[in-house]
Amino acid sequence: MPLTPSKEPPELDTTLEPHLLIVDDDSAIRRLLVDFLSTQGFRCDVAASAAEARIHLANQAFDLIILDVMMPGESGIELTQSLRLTDQTPILLLTALDQLSDKLEAFDLGVDDYLTKPFEPLELVARIRAQLRRRSGALPTSDVIAFGGFRFDLKSGILLYKHEPVTLTSTERLLLRLLAQRINQPFTRDELAQKIGHRVSDRTVDVQVNRLRHKMKSIEPSLDLIQTIRHQGYALVVSAN
Repeated sequence: MPLTPSKEPPELDTTLEPHLLIVDDDSAIRRLLVDFLSTQGFRCDVAASAAEARIHLANQAFDLIILDVMMPGESGIELTQSLRLTDQTPILLLTALDQLSDKLEAFDLGVDDYLTKPFEPLELVARIRAQLRRRSGALPTSDVIAFGGFRFDLKSGILLYKHEPVTLTSTERLLLRLLAQRINQPFTRDELAQKIGHRVSDRTVDVQVNRLRHKMKSIEPSLDLIQTIRHQGYALVVSAN
């Protein structure tokens, strides 16, 4: 079945569209996937490489990543392995590799689903929706830290405010995971820069921390949870009361 969009896509409420990141070095495949998935109710961003994907992930939150395996430079498998250190966004691999050993390696590294090429577009849609349904389930009770009206799951990286999910970029999720593991104890800018990696500067750390701080304060204005500790750095400050 060709990946051909309908001539008149339905009117969609973009606030409700699941946000997908498509990572593939083949521009024709990227275009065809975007055209088709857009008609199925998904909002799509694209990246031509793992490096470009990292830029998207540092600045936006996605509901699912569609990832090619064979790419120049960092492969889809290598990107998956790296992302799984800090990010639990569902990953669906699209690949021509169909050996059982390839699939087992991918699942062992944290891939959520695996679809071999060529594939039926409607099967891709079904698999995407299945992953989104799984992700919408309740938080597990373990590894959950509560502060103010927020609850943050250290393992999944999901942040809730009064049972409603809060959208985080991958960098915000990583920062919050670091700060939540050491409540009331500051991290220096150098420490945070090293944890984030990829040649991050002190200025970038300031920008990312301030984005996370303002996002949380806009939700709960009465609390100043992420604070600057003079001459020390940043901390997630939670009252004992």
